[in-house]
Amino acid sequence: MSKPFKRILVANRGEIAVRIVRACQSLGIETVVATSDADRDTLAARMATRAVCVGPAPSRDSYLRPELLVMAAKGTGCEAIHPGYGFLSERAAFSRMCAENEITFIGPAPQAIEAMGDKISAVNLAVEAGVPRVPGSGRIADVSEARAFTKRHGFPVLIKASAGGGGRGMRIVRSAAELEPALSAAAAEAKAAFGDDALYMEKFIERARHIEIQVLGDAHGNVVHLGERDCSTQRRHQKLIEEATSPAVDAALREELAQASVRLARLVRYEGAGTVEFVFDEDARAWYFLEMNTRIQVEHPVTEVITGRDLVVEQINVAARAPISFAQSAVAFDGHAIECRVNAEDAAQGFAPNPGRLTLWEPPRMEGVRIDTHCYPGYLVPPFYDSLLAKVIAHGRTREEAIDRMVTALSRFRVEGIATTIPFHIAVLGHPDLKAARVTTRWVEETFLKAWQAPTQAKASA
Repeated sequence: MSKPFKRILVANRGEIAVRIVRACQSLGIETVVATSDADRDTLAARMATRAVCVGPAPSRDSYLRPELLVMAAKGTGCEAIHPGYGFLSERAAFSRMCAENEITFIGPAPQAIEAMGDKISAVNLAVEAGVPRVPGSGRIADVSEARAFTKRHGFPVLIKASAGGGGRGMRIVRSAAELEPALSAAAAEAKAAFGDDALYMEKFIERARHIEIQVLGDAHGNVVHLGERDCSTQRRHQKLIEEATSPAVDAALREELAQASVRLARLVRYEGAGTVEFVFDEDARAWYFLEMNTRIQVEHPVTEVITGRDLVVEQINVAARAPISFAQSAVAFDGHAIECRVNAEDAAQGFAPNPGRLTLWEPPRMEGVRIDTHCYPGYLVPPFYDSLLAKVIAHGRTREEAIDRMVTALSRFRVEGIATTIPFHIAVLGHPDLKAARVTTRWVEETFLKAWQAPTQAKASA
């Protein structure tokens, strides 16, 4: 099989940039890594065929400048751009700009990004595809519409940004007195983060699990799923630990969620890797559409580990108009995988960011453990970007074995120079609720941290 592209621009940084470079290397494709001034000496830049600086350290002046990235691709002879996750990965205008400059965007078409990127539009399409949604509204024009919604559905409710993601522009409201200030705060946050202050509301589910389905689509009309991931271990709507398969999902529920996801992907003629996310109401044992992410996910390795499929390679081949390399009938699940995000944060101090130089960096080397990272001894963790240092992925024949292997791996991980979330992960993995799969999306904040942070902070101040 010929190479899908000769050269690809990697329009991202950190561990995902390294991940993309490695996938390209496996296909014999040259890579050009676009860096900011702060990232000139990163591992991805060292590994790539070439690196090119596209701007100063702040992402608004470098990684979020589509015209600079397109110019870098054209100037270095790249035929395609891989956006990774975050930054411009879900910007339809970037995908469209690539097409206008005869550069392949490794991701879905602009129309699919627009359809699923606007959360209100995505909910409407999900309903059209026969996928249930959480009882909710359309765009909320003013506080009187919000009050009318709460009269119909009661409290608590969840305010969400239509253009949102990552928990920004999101507020839980439990009383009428909280409603107006929460709307104002959510709109301001959404406007600052996404340039769009449109909001909508949903009934808030108190005991929810976050389940998502990995899908792949191609230009030939094929859509397959690769099962589910459970991303319920979160803090402030930010995922911390992910696993596959979900301990809350049986074969029948998996098939329901998967077929709903495939229907939605087909409806929008989806091409590339995408994730359809659901909220699962533990009390009602009901599931609802949440949103669709039109990019590769941070947690994609757990799916790769249990299916044996390289999702980034599939992304690249599909972008080159090749069909998906396997049929749905060939997808099988081998054991259980769990992923922990090791961040440069001090969890005992409210997850305070902790940039600085890594004076010691020794990831564990173990059977059944995969490390995705861009770090190395002496690396200076910059203060400008996401704090993710590494993803540790443990695979086992059973969930219990995967958890035990993860705890061993984290215990052997040696890091000095900065604080990381490794102690937090070890404590979470040892908690009876996690082991018994009793975790919901608010468990970390409402149960775990209340018991863990107090003695940890007292010890630190002693």
